[in-house]
Amino acid sequence: MESMFRLIDHDHQDSTPNRCIWVNGPVIVGAGPSGLATAACLHEQNVPFVVLERADCIASLWQKRTYDRLKLHLPKQFCQLPKMPFPEDFPEYPTKRQFIDYLESYATRFEINPKFNECVQTARFDETSGLWRVKTVTNTESTRTEVEYICRWLVVATGENAERVMPEIEGLSEFSGEVIHACDYKSGQKFAGKKVLVVGCGNSGMEVSLDLANHFAKPSMVVRSSLHVMPREVMGKSTFELAMKMLRWLPLWLVDKILLLLSWMVLGNIEKYGLKRPEMGPMELKSVKGKTPVLDIGAMEKIKSGKIDVVPGIKRFNGNQVELVNGEQLDVDSVVLATGYRSNVPYWLQESEFFAKNGFPKTVADNNGWKGRTGLYAVGFTKKGLSGASMDAVRIAQDIGSVWKLETKQPTKRSTASHRRCISQQF
Repeated sequence: MESMFRLIDHDHQDSTPNRCIWVNGPVIVGAGPSGLATAACLHEQNVPFVVLERADCIASLWQKRTYDRLKLHLPKQFCQLPKMPFPEDFPEYPTKRQFIDYLESYATRFEINPKFNECVQTARFDETSGLWRVKTVTNTESTRTEVEYICRWLVVATGENAERVMPEIEGLSEFSGEVIHACDYKSGQKFAGKKVLVVGCGNSGMEVSLDLANHFAKPSMVVRSSLHVMPREVMGKSTFELAMKMLRWLPLWLVDKILLLLSWMVLGNIEKYGLKRPEMGPMELKSVKGKTPVLDIGAMEKIKSGKIDVVPGIKRFNGNQVELVNGEQLDVDSVVLATGYRSNVPYWLQESEFFAKNGFPKTVADNNGWKGRTGLYAVGFTKKGLSGASMDAVRIAQDIGSVWKLETKQPTKRSTASHRRCISQQF
């Protein structure tokens, strides 16, 4: 394969627009944990690669779009990437800064050097050549550079949380106070003494509400639907770890019964505070719908004490007031939209067989959501967190690596992440 498509290098300047580059190996779109994990596994398979990242750093979601108090919600052994565990001196739940340091060390160890500020505009499979064509744009203050990468394999690693979800709520655009998405929230310090409406009650909504309460704001958290709230730990042990151990020996329905009993023992009856539980158990709901339980790290105590107010859905905004679906009116100074994220794959990937319109692989439920046809792969879309992304990465690297080694006759020297410029854009 390498010799078949070997192309001559040219001494064009890097700033030359409309370049075409042949990549000896896969192109990975996204330099978050999923993309880094895949690159590291390919590195260990001696397969060269190119990582494209629209931001100016790795793990931009963690570095630029998370609040200051964030920690990993699961113990570190469930969040480490392949081939490299967390440092032993890290706490069980590493902080945001510690996780970023770990990822930067990871990239250094496996010689991962993403091409930053390259935003993928389109990616399509060329039936004539049997290759992927990935077009990117890099904008600087004075220039706009367009590049097309040609490759045999394309790995989509942009993940489940590429773009913020902004809800359409009547009157919100005319609201007189500050409105921010949770990705722009850093700390509750500037909200001290203010009435803040937090729209959303997932892990982000709960934690933002807790942070606001800790900084003496007056948060009201909007809860529109049912949800499972579980203690992060039971008797000093991770609830998630207990669930994983029980699932080895017990049926899912029984594990859910036990988890709900343990949750009741630790948190009490949360429905007394406006938090209705779903009919499905927490692990079944995660398995069937991919909806993650909220792991409580102190928000329930604030709810019980009245320092976090739980309110129903929003009907409309009126000036600096919000009308709820139960007719209640609330005065509000600021709004934090903890309304989650979505995949951005449909905006740039010109393919409809493997990915659905929602930006997720169609075969996730069958545990085949990592591999499509024509050299297309997906990592980090299984709704199984960092551990799921790591499993995807290992499978993808093994799959590509087996073909690479066969067709290049198993090179003995580790390849570098190289590419060649094409003579032209026609094959």
